[in-house]
Amino acid sequence: MDNQMPSNPTRHNKKVWLKTYEDLGLTYDIVMPADNTSLIDIFENSFAKYGNKTAFICMGASITFKEVDERSKQVAVYLQSLGLVKGDKVAVMMPNVLQLPVAVIGVLRAGLTLVNVNPLYTTKELEHQLTDSNAKALIMVENFAKTYQDIGRKVVEHVVITGMGDMMGTLKGFMVNAVVRHVKKMVPEYNIANSVSFKAMLKKSSASKYKRPTDISLADIAVLQYTGGTTGVAKGAMLTHKNLVANLVQSNTFLGTAFDEFDKRGEQPVILTALPLYHIFSFTVCGMFGIYRGCVGLLVPNPRDLDSLIKAYKANPPSFFPAVNTLFNALANNEEFKSMDHSKLVVSMGGGMAVVSDTAEKWRQITGNIILQGYGLSETSPVATANPITSVSFSGTIGLPMPSTDIAIIDDAGNEVELGERGEIGVRGPQVMKGYWQREEATRESMTDDGFFLTGDIGIMADDGYVTIVDRKKNMILVSGFNVYPNEVEEVMAGHPQIIECGVIGVPDEKSGEIPKIFVVRKDASLTEEQVLDYAKEHLTGYKRPRYVEFIDELPKSNVGKILHKDLRTMEEKKNA
Repeated sequence: MDNQMPSNPTRHNKKVWLKTYEDLGLTYDIVMPADNTSLIDIFENSFAKYGNKTAFICMGASITFKEVDERSKQVAVYLQSLGLVKGDKVAVMMPNVLQLPVAVIGVLRAGLTLVNVNPLYTTKELEHQLTDSNAKALIMVENFAKTYQDIGRKVVEHVVITGMGDMMGTLKGFMVNAVVRHVKKMVPEYNIANSVSFKAMLKKSSASKYKRPTDISLADIAVLQYTGGTTGVAKGAMLTHKNLVANLVQSNTFLGTAFDEFDKRGEQPVILTALPLYHIFSFTVCGMFGIYRGCVGLLVPNPRDLDSLIKAYKANPPSFFPAVNTLFNALANNEEFKSMDHSKLVVSMGGGMAVVSDTAEKWRQITGNIILQGYGLSETSPVATANPITSVSFSGTIGLPMPSTDIAIIDDAGNEVELGERGEIGVRGPQVMKGYWQREEATRESMTDDGFFLTGDIGIMADDGYVTIVDRKKNMILVSGFNVYPNEVEEVMAGHPQIIECGVIGVPDEKSGEIPKIFVVRKDASLTEEQVLDYAKEHLTGYKRPRYVEFIDELPKSNVGKILHKDLRTMEEKKNA
């Protein structure tokens, strides 16, 4: 998409999804709170309402809403004591441990802007994000302190460091920290001058001294959410309090009835928070929404550790499980998980990447749950579309536009295509970011003149408003003039009983320009290249069939489980260099 789009683009679908909303009994227009509201009000209302109920559990240790209230005030008091003021950025770099929600809420209650940081970043990636955001402070887990130290210079003014077990109680906390440091040796030696421990920060800061900022409104920036960097240099999406509050209200319209049932029974639903909270999907749908609805957030520090995840699941059976396809698939192929009791699981929500129908069917057979697939991006806070909770089967679509959200399928000239035709998905709504931090040109390039954010994803809208995502624009393979979308091929090939998962890219071909190549993770060594190609021949039309097969032990993925096609392309280029 270039900058030469028409100022008056053609728009003609006229919200065809409204009839579906009406048929489902859903309300399309959301009611936003007053302009002088913010996420701070969301937090404080929940703290007052849920008090002594459990807010978060991690590795068997728990904290109540009242404790989160007190501890987050202490964090806010400390940050305010440093002289930080509205507009200043504070980076938080942790896996899913009890300190994370306390730190995040503390930053926001101080009236500051949160910068979510992936703790698995390399030194170079961390330096870029801290420098780009102009962060004044960094709150981090000690496991990754050396990553910051290795930058070799003072990037932020204040550093707070915590151990994994620092909020798990005296005895349990000591044991967890000892195992992490000395048994598993997960904490490389570091020496960061003038850093403060998380415990010392809390000890020196009294919650009674907290002064709620009076100048924070829905219009203010709450979070700088950096994109995953899979499309170039990581950019900070400026998410306002309005963006995030709107997405909570929108999500409640689609999911709220399930949580209402728990309220009627006087029960607390458990949200299994396996996806890292620094990722926007988990941040909003697990963290913020969980607090908004008074849920128990069951924190899993490492979602790739299936044994620990399953142990947490058994101890606190979840009601709501947001995950990505790779995690659903891993659990659906785990014998212990298959044999467990899933009777409390009410909502399984897929996001972050396309959910494969084969995985969805396995999941339904094991848990009795239909995976409700949704779609969103960092730039949309994140939920832009979702399947309604009343869905009776896995649709394979990303659902309907969220309440008060417009979706347009747009061609390269900026005009909306006809229903049923492919185009780039555009999103317009109260959850769409203010823009990219300090990148006015990138912001302009990502938006149409009439306010649609251009996602870079290719989709199709049906006449009932349901949207099917086909692929990333840049992942498209051009075979003799025909467009081949890797997700479509992967969906089909994942149906082979011997294929655990697969990734497809285009490779150069003298005759066709490009042809598909498939990377396969197989269940055992008996699966041959010939069998894979035969399956493709049986299930895919000619130009979509992979012509090359490579067996690998593991697909490259982001920290939230997305298959990284760019890494597959890099692997291929290196082999052919």
